[in-house]
Amino acid sequence: MIAYVTVGANDLGKARRFYAAFLPTLGYDFKEGPEGLSYALPVPPGQSPVSPDFYVKPPFDGASASAGNGAMVAFEARNQAQVRDLHAAALAAGGVDEGQPGFRASYGPRFYVGYLRDPQGNKIALFSSNPNEPGRDG
Repeated sequence: MIAYVTVGANDLGKARRFYAAFLPTLGYDFKEGPEGLSYALPVPPGQSPVSPDFYVKPPFDGASASAGNGAMVAFEARNQAQVRDLHAAALAAGGVDEGQPGFRASYGPRFYVGYLRDPQGNKIALFSSNPNEPGRDG
Protein backbone atom coordinates (compact mmCIF):
# COMPACT_ATOMS: atom_id res chain seq x y z
CA MET A 1 0.00 0.00 0.00
CA ILE A 2 1.23 3.47 -0.81
CA ALA A 3 1.39 5.54 2.38
CA TYR A 4 1.89 9.00 0.89
CA VAL A 5 2.78 10.92 -2.26
CA THR A 6 4.77 14.16 -2.24
CA VAL A 7 5.17 16.69 -5.04
CA GLY A 8 7.46 19.68 -4.92
CA ALA A 9 6.44 23.31 -5.12
CA ASN A 10 8.39 26.56 -5.14
CA ASP A 11 5.29 28.73 -4.55
CA LEU A 12 3.08 27.22 -1.84
CA GLY A 13 0.48 29.98 -2.26
CA LYS A 14 -0.15 29.03 -5.89
CA ALA A 15 -0.13 25.34 -4.97
CA ARG A 16 -2.61 25.93 -2.12
CA ARG A 17 -5.01 27.75 -4.48
CA PHE A 18 -4.78 25.01 -7.11
CA TYR A 19 -5.27 22.03 -4.78
CA ALA A 20 -7.98 23.81 -2.77
CA ALA A 21 -10.01 23.92 -6.00
CA PHE A 22 -10.65 20.16 -5.93
CA LEU A 23 -9.16 18.16 -3.04
CA PRO A 24 -11.67 19.29 -0.36
CA THR A 25 -14.53 18.30 -2.71
CA LEU A 26 -12.99 14.82 -2.89
CA GLY A 27 -13.06 14.63 0.91
CA TYR A 28 -9.46 15.55 1.74
CA ASP A 29 -8.73 17.42 4.95
CA PHE A 30 -6.11 20.17 4.70
CA LYS A 31 -3.35 21.20 7.08
CA GLU A 32 -0.60 23.71 6.50
CA GLY A 33 2.60 23.87 8.45
CA PRO A 34 6.09 25.26 8.07
CA GLU A 35 7.04 22.17 6.05
CA GLY A 36 4.28 22.63 3.45
CA LEU A 37 0.74 21.52 2.58
CA SER A 38 -0.78 18.23 3.78
CA TYR A 39 -3.95 16.59 2.46
CA ALA A 40 -5.43 13.41 3.92
CA LEU A 41 -8.72 11.57 3.82
CA PRO A 42 -10.34 11.31 7.26
CA VAL A 43 -9.78 7.99 9.02
CA PRO A 44 -12.52 6.75 11.36
CA PRO A 45 -11.29 5.86 14.87
CA GLY A 46 -9.80 2.37 14.97
CA GLN A 47 -9.46 2.19 11.17
CA SER A 48 -6.35 2.22 9.00
CA PRO A 49 -5.96 4.71 6.13
CA VAL A 50 -7.11 3.31 2.80
CA SER A 51 -5.68 5.97 0.53
CA PRO A 52 -2.31 7.68 0.56
CA ASP A 53 -1.84 11.11 2.05
CA PHE A 54 -0.79 13.82 -0.39
CA TYR A 55 1.86 16.44 0.41
CA VAL A 56 3.03 19.56 -1.43
CA LYS A 57 6.35 20.82 -0.12
CA PRO A 58 9.49 22.66 -1.08
CA PRO A 59 12.26 20.13 -1.75
CA PHE A 60 14.17 19.17 1.39
CA ASP A 61 17.52 19.71 -0.34
CA GLY A 62 16.76 23.41 -0.82
CA ALA A 63 17.01 23.21 -4.62
CA SER A 64 14.17 24.32 -6.90
CA ALA A 65 11.23 21.97 -7.28
CA SER A 66 10.72 20.39 -10.69
CA ALA A 67 8.07 18.09 -12.12
CA GLY A 68 9.03 14.46 -12.72
CA ASN A 69 9.00 13.34 -16.35
CA GLY A 70 6.50 10.49 -16.47
CA ALA A 71 5.27 11.07 -12.91
CA MET A 72 1.56 11.65 -12.32
CA VAL A 73 -0.82 11.59 -9.36
CA ALA A 74 -4.43 10.51 -10.01
CA PHE A 75 -7.41 11.40 -7.82
CA GLU A 76 -10.71 9.53 -8.09
CA ALA A 77 -13.93 11.51 -8.45
CA ARG A 78 -17.46 10.18 -7.81
CA ASN A 79 -18.68 10.55 -11.39
CA GLN A 80 -18.02 12.08 -14.79
CA ALA A 81 -19.73 15.37 -13.95
CA GLN A 82 -17.47 15.78 -10.94
CA VAL A 83 -14.40 15.14 -13.12
CA ARG A 84 -15.55 17.93 -15.47
CA ASP A 85 -16.41 20.33 -12.63
CA LEU A 86 -13.15 19.77 -10.73
CA HIS A 87 -11.04 19.95 -13.88
CA ALA A 88 -12.62 23.35 -14.67
CA ALA A 89 -12.16 24.55 -11.07
CA ALA A 90 -8.50 23.52 -11.09
CA LEU A 91 -7.91 25.35 -14.39
CA ALA A 92 -9.52 28.48 -12.93
CA ALA A 93 -7.23 28.13 -9.89
CA GLY A 94 -4.02 28.26 -11.91
CA GLY A 95 -3.78 24.81 -13.46
CA VAL A 96 -2.80 24.11 -17.07
CA ASP A 97 -4.87 21.78 -19.26
CA GLU A 98 -3.12 18.56 -20.27
CA GLY A 99 -6.22 16.84 -21.66
CA GLN A 100 -9.88 17.73 -21.40
CA PRO A 101 -12.14 15.30 -19.53
CA GLY A 102 -13.33 12.40 -21.61
CA PHE A 103 -12.79 8.77 -22.49
CA ARG A 104 -9.46 7.61 -23.89
CA ALA A 105 -9.26 4.81 -26.45
CA SER A 106 -6.22 3.28 -24.75
CA TYR A 107 -8.03 2.76 -21.41
CA GLY A 108 -11.04 0.72 -20.34
CA PRO A 109 -14.53 1.68 -21.54
CA ARG A 110 -15.54 3.28 -18.21
CA PHE A 111 -12.33 5.20 -17.46
CA TYR A 112 -13.28 8.89 -17.77
CA VAL A 113 -10.35 11.21 -17.12
CA GLY A 114 -9.10 14.79 -17.36
CA TYR A 115 -5.45 15.81 -17.05
CA LEU A 116 -3.85 18.97 -15.62
CA ARG A 117 -0.55 20.43 -14.56
CA ASP A 118 -0.37 22.21 -11.23
CA PRO A 119 1.40 25.61 -11.06
CA GLN A 120 4.73 23.82 -10.54
CA GLY A 121 4.20 21.53 -13.57
CA ASN A 122 3.30 18.34 -11.69
CA LYS A 123 0.87 16.22 -13.72
CA ILE A 124 -2.48 15.50 -12.08
CA ALA A 125 -5.32 13.25 -13.28
CA LEU A 126 -8.94 13.44 -12.16
CA PHE A 127 -10.85 10.30 -13.09
CA SER A 128 -14.02 8.29 -12.58
CA SER A 129 -14.79 4.67 -13.39
CA ASN A 130 -18.34 4.79 -12.03
CA PRO A 131 -20.11 1.60 -13.19
CA ASN A 132 -23.51 3.36 -12.99
CA GLU A 133 -22.67 5.80 -15.79
CA PRO A 134 -22.50 5.25 -19.54
CA GLY A 135 -19.14 4.07 -20.82
CA ARG A 136 -17.19 5.04 -23.89
CA ASP A 137 -19.15 2.63 -26.10
CA GLY A 138 -22.63 3.27 -24.74
